[in-house]
Amino acid sequence: MKPIQNRQVVVENLPSGKLLCDNFKVKIGSVPKLSPGQVLIRTIAFAITAGARAGLQGSASYAGAAETDIVMRGTGIGEVLQSTDAYFPVGSKVLGPTGWQEYAALNTELLTLIPESCDPLKYIGPLGINGLAAYFGLLKAGRPIIGETVLVSSAAGSVGHFVGQMAKIIGCKVVGVTGGDSKGERLINELGFDAAVNYKSANFRKDLKLATPNGVDVYFDNTGGNILGSALFRLNVGGRIACCGVVSQYDTSSPDPGPRGIPGLLVNKRITMQGFLVFDYANEYQTARDEINKWVDSGKLFCWTDEVIGLDSAPEAFVDLLAGGNMGSRIVRLDRA
Repeated sequence: MKPIQNRQVVVENLPSGKLLCDNFKVKIGSVPKLSPGQVLIRTIAFAITAGARAGLQGSASYAGAAETDIVMRGTGIGEVLQSTDAYFPVGSKVLGPTGWQEYAALNTELLTLIPESCDPLKYIGPLGINGLAAYFGLLKAGRPIIGETVLVSSAAGSVGHFVGQMAKIIGCKVVGVTGGDSKGERLINELGFDAAVNYKSANFRKDLKLATPNGVDVYFDNTGGNILGSALFRLNVGGRIACCGVVSQYDTSSPDPGPRGIPGLLVNKRITMQGFLVFDYANEYQTARDEINKWVDSGKLFCWTDEVIGLDSAPEAFVDLLAGGNMGSRIVRLDRA
């Protein structure tokens, strides 16, 4: 039977400081009608990422100006219910910008067809934006060499836990920066990190120095702020910084000023600091997915999935993620009777 309602989480008002659940509301909309070149998708699950918080600020986000009374943006997987394109048959699974809603009508050029042989959830995990950001940021911007030391901030997060494992696969020493000792222990014991440092510790800079006795060659930056500042002083001559995100600045109206050492340390140490967007490498996605999938299937790369159930749980799950409550990729599965 054709659905008659479409439950959606919409942005009710923009946050003025920290994000709150009250910035969202659940709305009952209609199931969209198709236009030529579109498919109707029933959302199965969608990812919640820290970078989406930047989209609610607008000025510093590639997503453009922040808006209210729109479905919260997000990437999800879903099942095709109706199609105007034979390449996306009814019943097939796809990845696309579903947003936080039960049903979406999307242009086919925005979709990725998921092979029948593949678990669709991989496409919002290691084969999705998180895994691809880790892969391209590390290999293209970080350019690690066997034996080098790679430092990763937000190392237990959706991107960071992949970065560290990929660096280990290459043959590097890996040190993770986290917001808690228990997270660091799991990185070492479960994912093979060589060391982990708690940035909330009063001895953070001393601990970082002890964990990186030979300095740092590649720093994968997910946070910016004070952690970036500390990493700069540990970087070796010719070091590389891959700038993926600035979590320290997303959920506040008054972010800390930029770290000391820029541009002085960059000049003196000949450090390369490169920002990137995963979309820059869209024409290389399939090659990357093939390699990442081999790592997953061979047991070299693990995905921590932090799963919550139900559309209504999405706002709270987002707020909690920004407070550091997640381990790995946080996804929301939609529940249905």
